Amino acid sequence: MIKIQIPRLVVSLLLIVLGTIWLAVFSSPDAYLHIVACDVGQGDAILMQNGSSQVLVDGGVGSRVLDCLGKYMPFWDRQIEIIVLTHPQADHFSGLIEVFKRFKVGYFLAPGVDNSTQGYQVLKDLVMSSQVQIVNPSEGMNVRLGKIYLDIINPTSKLLASENVLGSVGEIGMFTTTRDLNDFSVVFNLTFGSFDAILTGDIGQEREKAILTTGKIKEVEYIKIPHHGSRNGLTKEFLDATSPSVAVISVGAKNTYGHPHKEILDMLKTAGVKVLRTDEMGDVEIVTDGEKYWLH
Repeated sequence: MIKIQIPRLVVSLLLIVLGTIWLAVFSSPDAYLHIVACDVGQGDAILMQNGSSQVLVDGGVGSRVLDCLGKYMPFWDRQIEIIVLTHPQADHFSGLIEVFKRFKVGYFLAPGVDNSTQGYQVLKDLVMSSQVQIVNPSEGMNVRLGKIYLDIINPTSKLLASENVLGSVGEIGMFTTTRDLNDFSVVFNLTFGSFDAILTGDIGQEREKAILTTGKIKEVEYIKIPHHGSRNGLTKEFLDATSPSVAVISVGAKNTYGHPHKEILDMLKTAGVKVLRTDEMGDVEIVTDGEKYWLH
């Protein structure tokens, strides 16, 4: 009888190669749109992925967003095509510092309003030292990434005009304001096939009323509830106009703000909207093929 002995090193190398192939196959992106509200505590970070392309909206606080990216992005993918910072407050921008340190970014969309905090200055320095294209979103701007379409509806032209800001100059932190930074939240309609969603940042009731007058609001399947479910966020008029089936609330467990507020939850319940919360479910992933959608 002939015995063939294979050195342990060869066996180990074969197992590593096979494991890598297995990971590559099972982490290969599909043709669906995945919308993941990452569990980053009391903050926002939403990953949208179609194929090997990603849009990241906000980064939450600290480095928890990295866990979410590592979980849902292919392990070999170190580039994020578009990052959207809705507005420069720490619970939205802080985690992006860690993202910019680790990923190559194609486009950075952020309102031009500044925040003088040290943390935001760190992010600004990282952005300016990278080769990212900076865009200041405003009403009427359209962004396309493959089959993902974003239609910007805030900041509105009137809001920017009130701050003597005209057009998009592609700078980060180019003006200061006495207004609430939440007012400048980037709000956009997302379209993927016949599936529609709206992401709302931290806009308040005044901004919602202004946005409703633009005629850009439409019925959607999915809404990211404004300002973590704050009492001063979602209005009945905005909810009626968008008429969502699913509402996602990104919020920290046992937070000191009382988010989400009972009035908001009652409003959603009365409207028959399914509520999905990161403090109860962890990451919330919705998947759509452009027609149907489901909770993953």
